Amino acid sequence: MLDQPLNSLGLPKPPSETRVVVAMSGGVDSSVVAAMLAEEGYDVVGVTLQLYDHGAALAKKGACCAGRDIHDARRVAETMGFPHYVLDYENTFREAVIEEFADAYLAGATPVPCIRCNERVKFKDLLATAKDLDADCMATGHYIQRKLGDVGPELHSAADANRDQSYFLFSTTPEQLSYLRFPLGHLKSKAETRALAAKYGLPVADKPDSQDICFVPNGNYAAVIEKLRPGAADPGEIVDLEGNVLGQHRGVIHYTIGQRKGLGIGGLGEPLYVVRLDAETRRVIVGPKESLATRVIPVREINWLGDAPFESQKEWHLNVKVRSTRPPRPAVIRPLSATVAEVELLDPEDGVSAGQACVFYAPEGGRIFGGGWIWRGR
Repeated sequence: MLDQPLNSLGLPKPPSETRVVVAMSGGVDSSVVAAMLAEEGYDVVGVTLQLYDHGAALAKKGACCAGRDIHDARRVAETMGFPHYVLDYENTFREAVIEEFADAYLAGATPVPCIRCNERVKFKDLLATAKDLDADCMATGHYIQRKLGDVGPELHSAADANRDQSYFLFSTTPEQLSYLRFPLGHLKSKAETRALAAKYGLPVADKPDSQDICFVPNGNYAAVIEKLRPGAADPGEIVDLEGNVLGQHRGVIHYTIGQRKGLGIGGLGEPLYVVRLDAETRRVIVGPKESLATRVIPVREINWLGDAPFESQKEWHLNVKVRSTRPPRPAVIRPLSATVAEVELLDPEDGVSAGQACVFYAPEGGRIFGGGWIWRGR
């Protein structure tokens, strides 16, 4: 008897016998994934998470973008003829993502809640739900590639560097990676995705991409944090590196590492930047640009995706990203334990901030070796 050939998702059964849960946000990317798999004959089940009620958050009637996204996902499912379910994850999302986001900002960090959402909600609770539905795998619209390596599935950057989301998915574990699929990772551009949406006749083909964090729909982080933590915007002092008071600020939560504009302390001869935030003393510490340079970065909560154990080498010579918008740069990673390391950049980086991720990349090619969280930027 011949072995069953692998289908397009790498599973040894016909598409019609392969159940796939597709995480549908209501946007064009996940909608195309669901439509593509449905057209190929897979047993598709669409699932949308109700994470946050924008209307309640903004106290504006009719401002519930989350509701519109759910409606759009449902319309796509109806168009392609597969079942669609909405799961209420608001409490889970608040506890696992929003509360930490607020606390981190109050502590002077610059958190990345989208990573925590993937780690603690989508690739944890939703993935468990997919298994409860007897799905063979779960597919998402993320722009990243899953490739089979010598010892199992590997995570690789998307073919389109402008759309690559690897920075936000570094915490995906090997176990999760064996179950996840990313059908858009090989596409060369977003234009290809929209062309597919038009081909399938999807109602979201021309829907704009979302730009903001889902629970900060207007980009005003401070307003959200003040709502979650009343009194969080207490004023305090702006001081230089020697502790000299240069002015007053309107709350630590309004500032980020590397910020230059909006400090209200002009006329001092040289440009000054925020180099540190001290939440306990409610101080914003400023200094010249060169004082932003960081060479050694402490990283914890490391998720390692290499073939050999993380502690099997004293040093790993890899490239790292310390912000999603910056290119990877050469570094030496020295394990201190299975989940803690010291990362030394070969060239100093400006504006390294606690709360951001430090993601590890192969020096050549697009493989991701995991990463961790920066817990003290300076």
